[in-house]
Amino acid sequence: EVVRQYKLGLARHVNEHTGRPLSRATQTYFLVALRSLLRYWAMQGLDVLAPDRVELGKAPSRSLKFLDGDQLRRLLDAPDINDLRGLRDRALMETFFSTGLRLSELARLDRDHINLRTREFGVIGKGRKPRIVFLSDAATNWLGRYLQARQDRWKPLFVRMKGKPDLAPGGPGMRMSTRSIERLVGKYVRLAGLGVKATPHTLRHSFATDLLSNGADLRAVQEMLGHANLNTTQIYTHVTNPQLRAAHRKFHSGNRE
Repeated sequence: EVVRQYKLGLARHVNEHTGRPLSRATQTYFLVALRSLLRYWAMQGLDVLAPDRVELGKAPSRSLKFLDGDQLRRLLDAPDINDLRGLRDRALMETFFSTGLRLSELARLDRDHINLRTREFGVIGKGRKPRIVFLSDAATNWLGRYLQARQDRWKPLFVRMKGKPDLAPGGPGMRMSTRSIERLVGKYVRLAGLGVKATPHTLRHSFATDLLSNGADLRAVQEMLGHANLNTTQIYTHVTNPQLRAAHRKFHSGNRE
């Protein structure tokens, strides 16, 4: 009964900033977090409701909010990594899943933004709000292989492989567009035979769901996502939050390959 009332409260809750109810995906995040809490209490020997009894509800049939572990693995394994294009595509999707970046944020990345040694970097998100994101073992590996294979000095991290080369300093015209990245993800969704509609934003949802389902703190995940409604201490791009680093390191499945 308590869980039912909680789910009802989520469904009726209205965001005080936007005046809108919680999205289905956000409600799912809260329920996944509740499952994690129940699982923790059970491990401590408390007599609590079985986590699986908390039903997450069905996602709208018109779209898939996140991919499960098998779907993610098939998608990430889809590129042919025997050439530079395939290495780029694998690195790009691994970066999406490791960081939870928005499409526009990932498209804006430059090579000098990425630090493979510390495996973290700063981004400026919506509302010009800075945050720190983290690279998993898998993302670090594939980004390293991709960058090592590149023989150019272009500044953008993810560059196009078609068309005339940009001769301007730094090659700004070589940057992949957001539309190109959307098409890239869609291509591999089809090649992997997932049979669902999945976009770069699906990978962002999958990032959050992966962390939450493995026990990460909801507030830490929201902070990593850079949600605008967070009422927390501002993070600056040059400062590492050790609690966020620990949460990503401990709970992201890409760190356990």
